[in-house]
Amino acid sequence: MQQITLAASLDLFLQYLTGQRRLALNTVKAYRADMESLFNGLPASVTSPTQLKASHLRSYLTRLHDQGVSNRSNARRLSAFRLYFKFLLAEKLLSFDPSFGIDLPKLSKKIPQGLSTLEVDQLLAPEPVPSPLNLRNTAMLHLLYATGLRVSELVDIYVVAVNMSSGFIRVTGKGDKERLIPFGGEAGEMIERYLQGGRPLILKGRRSNFLFVTNRGTNMSRLRFWQIIKQLCQRRGIKVRVSPHTLRHAFATHLVENGADLRSVQMMLGHADIATTQIYTHVDGRRLKESHKKFHPRG
Repeated sequence: MQQITLAASLDLFLQYLTGQRRLALNTVKAYRADMESLFNGLPASVTSPTQLKASHLRSYLTRLHDQGVSNRSNARRLSAFRLYFKFLLAEKLLSFDPSFGIDLPKLSKKIPQGLSTLEVDQLLAPEPVPSPLNLRNTAMLHLLYATGLRVSELVDIYVVAVNMSSGFIRVTGKGDKERLIPFGGEAGEMIERYLQGGRPLILKGRRSNFLFVTNRGTNMSRLRFWQIIKQLCQRRGIKVRVSPHTLRHAFATHLVENGADLRSVQMMLGHADIATTQIYTHVDGRRLKESHKKFHPRG
């Protein structure tokens, strides 16, 4: 069997993720980080994947657990290792899978932290001063809540992907999968205001394919958008911890609470498996239980 270094095997694995699996750049970066974290914790004598043993993986995961790393994070890492070993086996660079027999850490069902419609209204209210950057931020927040986009999808939207007349946006999500998502009139109005009175003044004659641009003429980073939301919540006295993903959760939760079918919500969120979307039925169930307790004579 051909001997290969850990670094060389990782390069081949990342090429496979990018070229054949067509995973998003951020996902590939996460795989790289997980694998490099494992490799950096190995004994100096382990230089090839053929030398990896189950004991190395168990020791690594135990160490992370003792450091306070969550079961969910460790489960994600173990899934990354399994895919790496599966790839090496298929390429005949490995004769056995060291992760075989290692169970995934038990995960609790994580119910997303919710935003009430009142809190959403507080967050989406336009700024009193309609500056170009304020128009952009308001449009981004409205579009995020109207469509349930991932923040990585939001900051990477091209102008041509938004059809203002039909009220649809075309998004390329995880695994390079494309989907069409409708957005309502209010979000459309905020985008139109930004396109007319915000975007041209931010660009100052420069050109950009991105819908939401910064003063540098580029698209916004995910971190910067998270910071904008955090600052807005502080100014408006919103106590709930809000991130871009919180608005994605609010989008799905409010749809389910108001009777949207789960399959449609799955399509709009871009979930490959409807089981991922089903967590929102638990959120709705919790609301129903609260209503039952409040209004039933023997609740």
